[in-house]
Amino acid sequence: MGQRLGVNVDHVATLRQARRTTYPDPVTAAALAELAGAQQITIHLREDRRHIQDRDLRILRETCQTLLNLEMAATAEMVKIAYEYKPDVVTLVPERREELTTEGGLDVAGQRESVAKIIKNLKDGEITVSLFIDPDLDQVRAAHKVDADRIEIHTGRYCEARNERERGRELSRILDASKAAAKLGMSVAAGHGLNYDNVQPVARIKEIDELNIGHAIVGRAVLVGFERAVREMLELMRNPG
Repeated sequence: MGQRLGVNVDHVATLRQARRTTYPDPVTAAALAELAGAQQITIHLREDRRHIQDRDLRILRETCQTLLNLEMAATAEMVKIAYEYKPDVVTLVPERREELTTEGGLDVAGQRESVAKIIKNLKDGEITVSLFIDPDLDQVRAAHKVDADRIEIHTGRYCEARNERERGRELSRILDASKAAAKLGMSVAAGHGLNYDNVQPVARIKEIDELNIGHAIVGRAVLVGFERAVREMLELMRNPG
């Protein structure tokens, strides 16, 4: 199988934090995801700790059997946390407290100096760095210039497209960005808004080696169970038509 599935367990923590209980536990969900075939666990430790908590990161670093991908803001506090727990990959994402979820990609082109500094600090700690960016060629080139190892393409606009023409246009942007990044020597992931109905066209893009999917899998898991939800997504990725 060419593509790795990274299962984002943030929204298991969202359910837990809604009542400030100890359940459901995203650590348990991560273990079930791995048993079902996921090759990576993704979590976003937000500055406001709205879902994933420091405790989750600590235990997942000890128990994760595959790869641990830590999404985080490009801040000194988060770099310190990354140094402490040493995830396999850090994905730098934009973050605003008032947003429901990440609304767009990181503006690497507009913040080259500050992003480059954060990347250097992380790579000095032997941490692989990915940048979550929009499918924009200027952003891809900027990611290369600041020495990112990887990019993750923000697929939100594709997922929210209102018609086939708009969806096709957004898919073309994802394809172009993926090809450009691969030519520059960066590996490519994709994610945000991908679900059981729209994942296959993205899974067909050979330059993309990883899909990070959370909300759709957690939503289905509420109804059918976590392992089955992960297996169904993997089946779609492995047979994209």
